[in-house]
Amino acid sequence: MAKTKGSLVVVESPAKARTIGKYLGKGYTVKATVGHLRDLPQRELGVDIENGFAPKYVTIRGKGKMLAELKKVAKRSTNIYLATDPDREGEAIAWHVADQLGAGSKIHRVLFHEITKEAVAQAMKNPIPIDRRKVDAQVARRILDRLVGYKASPLLWKSVKTGLSAGRVQTVALRILVEREAEIEKFKPKEYWSIEAELTAKKKKFIAKLHKIDGANPELKSEQAARVVVDAVSDAPFVVSKVLRRERRKRPAAPFITSTMQQEASKRLGFSAQRTMRTAQQLYEGIEVGAEGAVGLITYMRTDSTRVASVAIDHVREFIANSYDAPYLPAKPNTYKAKNVRAQDAHEAIRPTGVERKPDVIKGALTSDQYKLYRLIWQRFVASQMTPLVYDTTTIDFEIDKYLFRATGSLVKFDGFQVLYRESKEVEEGQDPEDIAPVPALEKGESVDLLGVTPHQHFTEPPPRFSEASLVKELERLGIGRPSTYSTIISTLRNRAYVNVTDRRFTPTELGKTVAKVMVSRFPDIFNVQFTSGMEEELDKIEEGKLGWQEVLRDFYEPFSKNLENIDVEAMIREAHDLEGLEDERCEKCGSKLTVKSGRFGPFIACTNYPDCKYTRPIKKDRPPDRPTDEKCQECGSPMVIKTGRYGEFLACTTYPDCQHTRPVPLGVKCPLCEVGDLTQRRTRRGRVFYGCARYPDCEYSTWYEPLPETCRKCEKVGVEKRSTKARGEYRRCMHCEHESDVEEPAAAGAES
Repeated sequence: MAKTKGSLVVVESPAKARTIGKYLGKGYTVKATVGHLRDLPQRELGVDIENGFAPKYVTIRGKGKMLAELKKVAKRSTNIYLATDPDREGEAIAWHVADQLGAGSKIHRVLFHEITKEAVAQAMKNPIPIDRRKVDAQVARRILDRLVGYKASPLLWKSVKTGLSAGRVQTVALRILVEREAEIEKFKPKEYWSIEAELTAKKKKFIAKLHKIDGANPELKSEQAARVVVDAVSDAPFVVSKVLRRERRKRPAAPFITSTMQQEASKRLGFSAQRTMRTAQQLYEGIEVGAEGAVGLITYMRTDSTRVASVAIDHVREFIANSYDAPYLPAKPNTYKAKNVRAQDAHEAIRPTGVERKPDVIKGALTSDQYKLYRLIWQRFVASQMTPLVYDTTTIDFEIDKYLFRATGSLVKFDGFQVLYRESKEVEEGQDPEDIAPVPALEKGESVDLLGVTPHQHFTEPPPRFSEASLVKELERLGIGRPSTYSTIISTLRNRAYVNVTDRRFTPTELGKTVAKVMVSRFPDIFNVQFTSGMEEELDKIEEGKLGWQEVLRDFYEPFSKNLENIDVEAMIREAHDLEGLEDERCEKCGSKLTVKSGRFGPFIACTNYPDCKYTRPIKKDRPPDRPTDEKCQECGSPMVIKTGRYGEFLACTTYPDCQHTRPVPLGVKCPLCEVGDLTQRRTRRGRVFYGCARYPDCEYSTWYEPLPETCRKCEKVGVEKRSTKARGEYRRCMHCEHESDVEEPAAAGAES
């Protein structure tokens, strides 16, 4: 590989930096930004609406040191290669880095669609300019999300409670879940009956089901109606009236795109979308594989294209020819069209970078999650270039007066791609036709023996609640978000307590229902499927150069801002809360009427005689009861209880108001500095949460990361920090030995081990 002395290569992830650094060798300094370096400010809108929606970018807190280091290395570098991820976010990061370095012609953009030595070498030989249209699309999305979040979320704080968020896309996803729950709650089951005839022929038992009555679908709504059919056919001969045999073929599924990988990993492995993407990122960025060293095991994992490079197809066909019998290799390569008409085709489908790296051969180099997901990707890709499954289906009809009974069966003749892989299915997706038990080989006119006719009672069932797999599928079908954002959407809904997950199915909480109701009623033209899907199309058009990003924002903001001006906060409060009977209540202090108001800490009930009477109370009368603890008051020695206040839970002395001592609730983790005091949650003057030693000021230990009472897998001491990055997702870091480990999620029942 040709080298330029003193070149800087900028990537996003430290793992990616290590892998690429080994490939490039001396003469290259590889630095990782660990996600974005600059973004809109946290505590202000950061968008100049009056001047073309110009964004105000600031260095992200904690990234100043990294940016200074990049500038220092860039000054002494001959060339600067920006090798952030090949998507909109990666392009935006590259643009921000280039803007901050100000290195002009020294800067080059390179795209690594896979992290292998050959691919890295090829990309470094073919640098390209930063794609400003892709950056514009990211800028438009970021500003859209900021405008909605910054303008709409405060309405939730005023009408529901503080700390809530109303995301542009997440609220629509929440609406889908809430509307499904409403369908389930309103559903009224209806009774219906089916009838089966148990038959035998050629020493084989099989079932024929009532298929038609007078040529129409049967509608048996009562046991009495079912008994009429049973009585009519129980003594009648069952003679074959028609036999239909067909050979059917089932093609293998296309190699994974982001959404199908998330769906299959959920169904087969029990992985959340976030866990799947975190693991896929690790496989993409590079794993130490024996003597081969660090190598990216899969291609880029954020894609909606089923396209595969011709060289990869040649390799997999050669692998199949050497590993399986001749019938398993089709005469020509299989090709697939993307189901999504808006698929951008910017990247290949997700596939192994080297099909010769069999999962079981490299298993020792992988974690449990990495192995499971890599095996799934590898099997799906290899199977996608194999021959179809071939099976025979047989349909046997029995006409008895006006009643038609039908028996169906199938028999696999050639397993094809299923010798290696078959897709998983959830209960509501039904049975694969090739799995139906075979029926006897009968011909027209043959008689069979009737063993019995049995009626079966059923009740219609409501639509199923969404699982992660089915929600991802629905979001993709509706064009909500992008495959790379599904995991973030879902994790946000869970983290905000808008949904609960029971038996791997989403149920919206009362809070989630309230948020959806309030937001959708006030912004019906924004928080709906059609608008959100249409906005994705406009973002695509910005990337294609067909629309200007400012034009898109202007078309959105004008009606949105007018809607904001007409918001009645009091009406929102009344819609969000059960205030029945408030009109008849009177102030406890002065006897005046009560009303609802909104303040800094959310909505509350207040006296209409304000300011002469300052009586107020929370809207919710059911404040959590005090919880006893083993803690003792440090001032009087009395027992302490956990109370709930406007800032959350705290410890308070039971002798209040005689003793007014309070302190934060211990987190169950000892201070790693003094090893005596408990760590507690605290707040800065501006309200930002941090964690510090309860012995302050004697011990000044503090951290921004939440301490968890978990045991380190290396030093076995209690106390780890909850951390996360865009590339890695959530992980743990020991507060004592600094050992880092990924979050292990419990495997779902029935998940593949």
